[in-house]
Amino acid sequence: MTTMRSVSPSLLSLFVVPLFLLPATASAFEPELGPAKPFSFETLSEDAKALSEKPFEPYPVETPELFDKIDYDAHWKIRFRADHTVEVGDAPVQFFHQGRYFKEPVTINLVTDGEAREVVYSADYFDMPEDSPAKAVEDVAGWAGFRVMRPDMKTDWISFLGASYFRTDGPDKQYGLSARALAVDTGLSTAEEFPRFTAFYLEEDEDADEGIVIYALLDSKSVAGAYRIEAENTDGEGQVLHIQSRLFFRDAVERLGIAPLTSMYWYSETHRNMAFDWRPEVHDSDGLEIVTGSGEQIWRPLNNPNRVVTSSFYDDNPQGFGLIQRDRDFDHYLDDGVFYNRRASAWITPEGDWGKGMVQLVELPSDDEIYDNIVAYWLPEDLPEAGDERDFAYTLTWAKRGPENDALAETEASRIGRGGVPGQPRPDDQIKVVVEFSGDAVSGLTMEDGVEPQVSVGAGAELLDAFAMPIVGTDDWRLTYDLKFDEGADTVDVRAYLSKDGAPLTETWLGQFHTGQFE
Repeated sequence: MTTMRSVSPSLLSLFVVPLFLLPATASAFEPELGPAKPFSFETLSEDAKALSEKPFEPYPVETPELFDKIDYDAHWKIRFRADHTVEVGDAPVQFFHQGRYFKEPVTINLVTDGEAREVVYSADYFDMPEDSPAKAVEDVAGWAGFRVMRPDMKTDWISFLGASYFRTDGPDKQYGLSARALAVDTGLSTAEEFPRFTAFYLEEDEDADEGIVIYALLDSKSVAGAYRIEAENTDGEGQVLHIQSRLFFRDAVERLGIAPLTSMYWYSETHRNMAFDWRPEVHDSDGLEIVTGSGEQIWRPLNNPNRVVTSSFYDDNPQGFGLIQRDRDFDHYLDDGVFYNRRASAWITPEGDWGKGMVQLVELPSDDEIYDNIVAYWLPEDLPEAGDERDFAYTLTWAKRGPENDALAETEASRIGRGGVPGQPRPDDQIKVVVEFSGDAVSGLTMEDGVEPQVSVGAGAELLDAFAMPIVGTDDWRLTYDLKFDEGADTVDVRAYLSKDGAPLTETWLGQFHTGQFE
């Protein structure tokens, strides 16, 4: 991603909200299908490989000026006809119409008994006003994407719409952050490349009570690929996606993001000074969590920096990482329209040996909640060259938090304020940092139990007055310290945790401070 922010899929979903609200009943609708052709993940991989051996050709959108007229208001009025819902086994599937933000069509195929047949597009799948600009593209339009409904047909639980974006609504049925198939050259000075799903193949998942198997063909300037996504929904618990990818590279890639997650962070209790808004916090995620290959659990609170910042966390075969929304208290957000307290967290669990590389976090400046400004992914150390083939598999879990770890207390809040001592002159070059930990590992401990703060500060600042103590009236503990910035300092990194008898009591808290935010 360059310094340009991308419009959040959360915002783009507003274009299709009415589709989510339409009442519907079970349907025996039979779609018009194209001719059958043999299909498997292997045949899809062969198609991707053959595609990669040819020069990349962007899809030539016919009459783009007409699709551009299908703006927010026009798209809002296009309604999918519930009686045209397509059943893939027990999974009810509905389609999205093209529009200003989804000009490039995708093909959607149904897979049965090893054969795939394309669902033929027809404007009859949609109801729209007589004066809708979509009427002018009926002969050239196609599908923009699709979503899978719950059995009651009231809401959907997973959707694919735009580039290679997809997301689920998590355990609390509230869409938030998104996943992508692949990130290419994110955060560089050059333009980011956005690979696109061009074709989907939908198959019944016979092993899941509520699930579907989704195959997808990926294409972009540098890479083509085949994906298999086994998606299962469990209401109240969230969704689990088993993802297998096979990538074929046309060109070398400078920055390859595997299992990328995209989110929004405007401000939280940490950065209340970043925004003038009536709500205490506004974000889809509040931290990056990592469990390293050696088992260390890391929590890195998100920032809204004053410039594009890329942070790298080197590792060897990580156990997992994710963008997490830990704070789930409504009173901390007060937004009863979009319910940030219900936003899902997303956790990546690698399958197989991913080897050496880094979890990379890209943070972009933002001044509104409509922009996605956070990206996290795995960047392998061994980058592909032209002609290379790579396979990656992982499980993507959409839940309330990351995996449970009863052995360590976790960060519940990260706060920043003026440094110094109340009642005395406050130094301009100093801040106070407060980190609150909660969990069984610290519950019941007192000041006499030998709990010690472990804080190390990188170049650019001096550590002052670090201490830890229990929070009165709770089972939680608070770590407090001051940072005195050096003259000319720009970015300062801090590593901290609580210990007892030489062993960690808490996860490792990693803070990053940009002095320009405190001027």
